[in-house]
Amino acid sequence: MAYELVEVRTEGGKVGIVTLNRPKQLNALNNQLMDELGAALRAFDADEAIGCMIVTGSEKAFAAGADIGAMATYTFADVYKGDYITRNWETIRSVRKPVIAAVSGFCLGGGCELAMMCDFIIAADNAKFGQPEIKLGIIPGAGGTQRLPRSVGKSKAMDMALTGRMIDATEAESCGLASRVVPLDKLMEETLGAALMICDYSQIAVMAAKESVNRSFETGLADGVMFERRMFHALFATTDQKEGMDAFVNKRKAQFKHQ
Repeated sequence: MAYELVEVRTEGGKVGIVTLNRPKQLNALNNQLMDELGAALRAFDADEAIGCMIVTGSEKAFAAGADIGAMATYTFADVYKGDYITRNWETIRSVRKPVIAAVSGFCLGGGCELAMMCDFIIAADNAKFGQPEIKLGIIPGAGGTQRLPRSVGKSKAMDMALTGRMIDATEAESCGLASRVVPLDKLMEETLGAALMICDYSQIAVMAAKESVNRSFETGLADGVMFERRMFHALFATTDQKEGMDAFVNKRKAQFKHQ
């Protein structure tokens, strides 16, 4: 499809990069942008050559939130019947390959929720995270009250959701929201390096690892460990498992075929 509000490119023939592109609105997320983001991620997910994806914005803003201007006049019937936000925001959850959020600048409200839907966040040192919806007389509506406590714990999530305050990149890393913090001018270099590293591993094993970690948030410990064990067993049926272990034993670099 033709994209107007996102820019799409590949790097090294292995990494799919989607850049949010509404600079005048600080990448505020509307239905069209989220439709395009979902379509781009699904296309990369279906491309056998792509092993990992990156979602990013501008230096000033990953995404400053959902498009409040578009929502301001909505009624309950509008948002309930139209499933505003949830209709097309959850597409990213169906993507099976890893998705990394490369975050710089403002990452607020819906932007923070979008970043949390990715598999992990690499933050520039100028990143600012927050769920300021309480200031508008509403609450987060795309998983902010659910994913945030799973990342940072109840106390920090309550603090952010009830006061609407922003946290900087250092605090985001220390509480577990961001996986690492890097200098702004190194953000894409570091994120791309992580993505290319993932691409060099067995695509089947990577997808299984992602699925297993995600399962930990959906089930109890005993069931989660059983799921992990079955995935671990299943990987012994792959060519990549044989290649990976043979390469280790013979002290050579593995050449995975994603089979």
